[in-house]
Formats: sequence, structure tokens, C-alpha cells
Amino acid sequence: MPASPGDRPGDRPGAPGADPRQLWLTPDRPRRGRRPAFSREAITAAAVALADAEGLDAVTMRAVAARVGAGVMSLYSYAPDKETLLELMVDHVSGELLPPAPLCGDWRADLKAVARHQRALMLRHPWLPAALTARRTLGPHTLAFLEHALAALRPLPLDGAAKLEVFSLLTGFVTSHVGHELARAATVDSADRAAAEADYLATVAADGHHPELARALAAPGRPLTPEATFTRFLDRLVDGLDTRPGPEAAARPGG
Repeated sequence: MPASPGDRPGDRPGAPGADPRQLWLTPDRPRRGRRPAFSREAITAAAVALADAEGLDAVTMRAVAARVGAGVMSLYSYAPDKETLLELMVDHVSGELLPPAPLCGDWRADLKAVARHQRALMLRHPWLPAALTARRTLGPHTLAFLEHALAALRPLPLDGAAKLEVFSLLTGFVTSHVGHELARAATVDSADRAAAEADYLATVAADGHHPELARALAAPGRPLTPEATFTRFLDRLVDGLDTRPGPEAAARPGG
């Protein structure tokens, strides 16, 4: 299908990502043409407002242009395609993560605070988990929050690459969890369906072929509120980051 004026090739999934050098190291003005009537910040804010109100699918170059009262072609001077616009949107809302609370020095508590900031941001902007499923560049606001997270990890005896991996793991967990949380909140399950699912699992667990499931279901129940569930999962993730060498490490030559 040929691209329409509001649907350039870069607006479609699979398009090459934005060049971070051109995106973040160039001035906030169009590269050519007359004196700019808009700023990149204003266009990005309009796109964020549109996504907040109507979802990520509603964000097209044509729709954003209509919000700011511009011709759609003029927007391509600021963001040449939708992928670039998404990069700008992600970094724009990431500015809400700062300034976070001062670090307390307990890396577990500080890392959990980082995750809670991320979750709160994604709940305020429900389109964000979907936008983060693609590889994104690190804009200035994102870099500032990354710097804060790396400072939280300073007490850990890990090298720099490992600390970046921990941050990536944490962000991936929060993104996935909040995406699932939002999907569940948007689904209206009747009491009859919930009872039917519980009865089904109880029947399967009692058939003798699923002893581990039977033991798991027999365990005491836990609070199922979104906040309580997120906290339990986050505790397991962060508290499980054991940086001490295991027995196999000590057994290696030089270990």
C-alpha cells in the first residue's frame, strides 16, 4: 500500500530507528525553511496529550499537526517520521521522573524506589509500555534518570556493564508488569467467570496429575491489589540480585 501524506514509511513498524546524534545533539529547530512557528517541545507535548487521551494508535503526524494547528508536512522538519516522534515522546515524559527522592544508600531500597517511579510514570501514561517495546535511544531526561539509577547501584560490586544490565532488567520487568496490569484493568471479568476459573483450577489440581499445582493452590492467599502484587514481584526481583560469588565460583582456578 502506498504511503499517504500522514503515513510515511517511517510511521510503520519495522522502520529504522532514529539516529540519536541527529535527534539529541542538534538544535531544537527545523533544519530548513522559514522561521519556525512551533517548537519541537510543543509538538511533542501535543503528541503526548493525544496519546494520553486516545492511545498510541491515535498518534499520527496528521493528528498531531491538527492539534497544534499546523500543516502536516511542516511537522516533518521537526520529526521526520513517527518513530522519531515516539522517541521525543518517551523522553518528554521521562522528565517527570526527575528529581527523584535522594538516595538513602541502601541499594535494594533505592532500586525499588526507581522501579516505583517507573511504574507510576507508566500508569500516568498508559501508552508508554507499548512505546518501550521497541528499542529507544537515550534522550537527556532518560539519561538523567539512568544516572540516578546507576548511582543507586554504586554500592554493588558489579562492573559498569553489569549495572547497565540490572537497570535494563528492572525496566523490562516494570514495563511488562505494568502492561499486564493495564490490560487486566481494561478487561471486565464477571464474578461468574472468576468463579468458573477457580472451580476449573481446583478440579484440575484434584485429579492427581498436578501435585505441584495442588500444593501451590493450597498455600495461603495473598493480597491481590495491583500495588501489593507489584511489590511482591519487585521484592523477589531485587532481593534476588545476589552479587556474592557462589560455590562454583570459589571452586574455579583463581576463584
